[in-house]
Amino acid sequence: MEDLILAIDQGTSSTKALLMNAQATVVSEGISDLETTYFPNGLVEQDPYAILASVEKAVRACVEGIEIEKIKSIGISNQRETFVLWNAKGEPVFPAVVWACKRSTQICDDLKEQNEWIQEKTGLIIDPYFSGTKLLWILENHPQIKTELEQGNLFFGTVDTWLLIKLTNGKSYFTDLTNASRTLFLNLKTLTWDKDILTTWGLKNLNLPTLKRSSDDFGSTDLFGLSKNPIQIGAMIGDSHASMFGETCFEEGDTKMTLGTGCSLLMSLGSSPKKSTNGLLSTIGWSTKNQVVFAWEGAIVACGSMIEWLKNSMKVIEDVKQTAAIAESVKDEKGVFLVPSFSGMGAPFWQMDRKASFVGMTFGTSPAQLVKATLESIAFQIKAVTDAMESDLGKPILQIAMHGGLSKNTFVQNCLSELIAANIQVQDNPNISAQGAAFLAGLQAGIYSDLFELKQKIKIQTLQKQSKNTALLQQFEEWKNIIHTNTF
Repeated sequence: MEDLILAIDQGTSSTKALLMNAQATVVSEGISDLETTYFPNGLVEQDPYAILASVEKAVRACVEGIEIEKIKSIGISNQRETFVLWNAKGEPVFPAVVWACKRSTQICDDLKEQNEWIQEKTGLIIDPYFSGTKLLWILENHPQIKTELEQGNLFFGTVDTWLLIKLTNGKSYFTDLTNASRTLFLNLKTLTWDKDILTTWGLKNLNLPTLKRSSDDFGSTDLFGLSKNPIQIGAMIGDSHASMFGETCFEEGDTKMTLGTGCSLLMSLGSSPKKSTNGLLSTIGWSTKNQVVFAWEGAIVACGSMIEWLKNSMKVIEDVKQTAAIAESVKDEKGVFLVPSFSGMGAPFWQMDRKASFVGMTFGTSPAQLVKATLESIAFQIKAVTDAMESDLGKPILQIAMHGGLSKNTFVQNCLSELIAANIQVQDNPNISAQGAAFLAGLQAGIYSDLFELKQKIKIQTLQKQSKNTALLQQFEEWKNIIHTNTF
């Protein structure tokens, strides 16, 4: 009987489930959309039960007609930084707070004198992007939840942990090191929850999940009642880190970029963390029972979400697939720039209280120019991060693996190939985060023997290299100058 691995990729806008065999071939898929509520004041929330329901719907679609007994292990990848709070009965006491939420901006300003201390311990900066400060906001603004905390009845978990609790009927309360490294609570040097931070922030009574490696024994599940026999959950990992593993970024300097709702660039640093001097974050790349790999990250807050904004809110386009042709129709080299800070500017600028703006518009500005400026801003943000990575690394990046919805956009592809010296590589499989989770679960179950075997499973092609575009590079410098000098 053919062994199968079920990968659950719980993202911000949808959940995907896929079944992969030992040859790393996808044999079945399922998908379910997930609603996110964006409030005018910058708050972003989801319904914890809706997250769970989207997983169940995607899984049921994926396994329909499949012999459940073939599934030997389950791997979960998840939207990072988003977290859920629940009580001792396992009931959510607050909506899921999404990674893009800005509710803790003032708290971050109040804590800025602790930033160096926090970065030394966690590799992160005090910023609304991460879970910890948003939890502080909830406790400050909702006394009943603070009471639950003081009584020791408040349970915290990122999305992976919330799903695990429900899949195992409350038996498994775990998270992996990658998700833990996004909370502001994990000490990167000791790989434990940092007691000093928790005590200083009044969180010593907070229930936190037990830490495990990304590939590990997380318990078992009947998979929403679909299986008579328990199925092992063999991997949990943040989605960006899962895609790093799925791209087989196993050696120091290996780099990947995910062009999704946001954009995450991760560079492997090997077995020890290294501090960036150029606005990059230090984090856990991935981990197995045999090793923990650290990484630098350039976290870009707005990427595909801006294209959805052009379509759904501004009605500038009807189909996101039209954007490349629309942008290519604009012939003028100079014109409009987008400051893409819809939820603040991430790496390497870290202007999280900044608002988005188009710069250089006139009465003659066309909708096509706005589309072009938006796509260019995605490429410009990536260029800024890769420049920072190369500066910290002290040598050029030779190749970057690319995936995600916008990675197929030919205009973005061309911009990147004209801006970045590294070769850009893409895989046949578009579901790289799910593939990474499946690879890790397969290692835990013994379906795959080692990292070398995984390297042999993927199929890579290199995008055709474009000659350096001097005019585009000049536009990038002008855009960067706008970011640095206009901070309104």
